[in-house]
Amino acid sequence: MSTLTGAAAQRRRRSPYRRYLPLILIFLPGFIIFMVFAYGPLPGIIIAFKNFSVIEGIWGSDWAGLDNFRRLFAGADFGQAIRNTLVLAGLDLIIVFPAPIVLALLLNELRWNPFKRLVQTLSYLPHFISWVVLASILFQFLGSAGPVNAFLGLFGIDGQPWLLQSQWFYVIYVVSKIWATVGWGAIIYIAALAGIDPTLHEAARMDGANRWQQIRHVTLPGIAPTVAIMFLLSLSSFLAVGFDQVYNLTTPSTQQVADIIDTYVLRQLLSFDFSLSMAASVFQAVVGLTLVLLGNWVTRRIDPERSLF
Repeated sequence: MSTLTGAAAQRRRRSPYRRYLPLILIFLPGFIIFMVFAYGPLPGIIIAFKNFSVIEGIWGSDWAGLDNFRRLFAGADFGQAIRNTLVLAGLDLIIVFPAPIVLALLLNELRWNPFKRLVQTLSYLPHFISWVVLASILFQFLGSAGPVNAFLGLFGIDGQPWLLQSQWFYVIYVVSKIWATVGWGAIIYIAALAGIDPTLHEAARMDGANRWQQIRHVTLPGIAPTVAIMFLLSLSSFLAVGFDQVYNLTTPSTQQVADIIDTYVLRQLLSFDFSLSMAASVFQAVVGLTLVLLGNWVTRRIDPERSLF
């Protein structure tokens, strides 16, 4: 018996692929798609270091060294795009990123389940609507004859063309982004809240802790690992502040404050300067990777269990 058991264990050790074959078959389609669409286009990065010609092709075009990067940083438009991107990325991290956490905490404190489900459903809906439609709704609401100006008119306040004024662009960007993403982003934090041991809250109540003290000493530490991981992941797209949103909300009068790296790349593509647009994309990717590595290093120094790797 012991001989047969030992032989069976030996066969299992010799055929790990057969043992995990169902899992490998499930994993395989996603792996192939990822390799084709994520790693397949990577060799195209090389045109950032070439004077790319459509006729000569990627491999036939002449090498340009770092000339495209020198042109990139010498251009005044790119400096303006970096500045605007940093402002919007900073607003994302400071205001937009905590919004789903706050919504999840508020929903967690609600005890009337029908109202809780209604709020969750309504907050999810904008995520399924494209920014083309959302921007059209905003242009209607914030237009000169829109409901917002009509409401302000009831109090004798003069209406304004909000989306045509650059000083209101950042406010509209933040509010609209929270509107579109807060419900969907809260799903992960709601799942993390559901994983907190209820006896911890019960023990806190037995010790006389009020709701705020329970949130501070039980709930927030319970979701801290999830918040740390989501923050690190958001750093990877620090300079990708949302092309669809910015592009659809931009008007000629707000171009100066709304021009970001992604719209700069699009302009270069439309002018057939592929090498310069790729150089801008490479710069964007390198900054994102650097921020992730730096953020992960800081997190690992503070608490190794909350780092990505």
